[in-house]
Amino acid sequence: MTFCEYRPGLEGIPVTQSSISFVDGQRGILEYRGISIEELAHHSTFLETSFLLIWGHLPSKDELAEFEHEIRYHRRLKYRIRDMMKCFPESGHPMDALQACAAALGLFYSRRALDNPVYIRDAVVRLLAKIPTMVAAFQLMRKGNDPVQPRDDLDYAANFLYMLKEQEPDPLAAHIFDVCLTLHAEHTINASTFSAMVTASTLTDPYGVVASAVGTLAGPLHGGANEEVIWMLEEIGSIDNVEPYLDDCLQKKAKIMGFGHRVYKVKDPRAIILQELAEQLFEKFGRDEYYDIAVALEKAVEERLGHKGIYPNVDFYSGLVYRKLGIPTDLFTPVFAIARTAGWLAHWKEQLAENRIFRPTQIYTGDRNMPYVPIEKRQSAQDQALLGMVTG
Repeated sequence: MTFCEYRPGLEGIPVTQSSISFVDGQRGILEYRGISIEELAHHSTFLETSFLLIWGHLPSKDELAEFEHEIRYHRRLKYRIRDMMKCFPESGHPMDALQACAAALGLFYSRRALDNPVYIRDAVVRLLAKIPTMVAAFQLMRKGNDPVQPRDDLDYAANFLYMLKEQEPDPLAAHIFDVCLTLHAEHTINASTFSAMVTASTLTDPYGVVASAVGTLAGPLHGGANEEVIWMLEEIGSIDNVEPYLDDCLQKKAKIMGFGHRVYKVKDPRAIILQELAEQLFEKFGRDEYYDIAVALEKAVEERLGHKGIYPNVDFYSGLVYRKLGIPTDLFTPVFAIARTAGWLAHWKEQLAENRIFRPTQIYTGDRNMPYVPIEKRQSAQDQALLGMVTG
């Protein structure tokens, strides 16, 4: 067996070949199927972008219309899913609820016909259509209210905002939310996508694949970071506290949420677009009290840490956009999951074409050739520690 260098977190180690998305972290470039994220943000929609990611080409007018129609038709949840959600504790995190619901879909559509294009398309449509309904339903049900049924006359983004508040959103707000979904739809082999790929490699159903990815996305080092950014801005409280807060973080070597990226060594191109979207929202609906703090913090971090390639990532401004859209803080990560479902499904479909189950190796660091000690002769860890202190 050849020696392999150990790299924590598999940093820099290719685990697949993919044509879905491309990142150049030194120049701040992100492309979906070769099309820049800036082009898609300005000209595309989330569902068109999802089609591009999953099927590998921009849809024709008829293809897009059919895809949008299928999504609208499958937005509603089976009543048993809703009944299950009623049993969830009100204090539970929405990401845990979403993971459970995504997995439960597999109970209704579990036939694993992974070589059947009709099954694959149906799974893509159901997951893209129902995930937003699940997120909105749990938000209302945990407050003791009945979920709002989807409206077939509203597009994807507008319908979600409507289900969340039972109020038809302003067209600008709906458009900006749709762009946010496009920005979060895909980003090469990040932690949740890798989790999806590992699960998919066992040839389980796509509902289990997405549930696995949702669980991975929930962590604060991944999708949960945008929640942490808002809490950080609340803790800072004012522009005057930016420098002292940053000094304290640097002294303690604490992570500054929303800054730094494993790939980007310049400002994340998605953060640039999100900042522009935030300013459009503030111009029409009023400025967010934390935005000026965020801008001041970005400037201070750039002055102190820019030479190390630490700049705002996608999480830094996304939370401010979602706040202005009226989305509760603990729904930020589920909204991320709504968008990233497109990327997860794209990688799932790509992997099916040439699948091989993931089976990495390890570097063993434990003992060898140890004897088995009968239970009557064993000492507890506490006794062993005390004995060590005495003999030492």
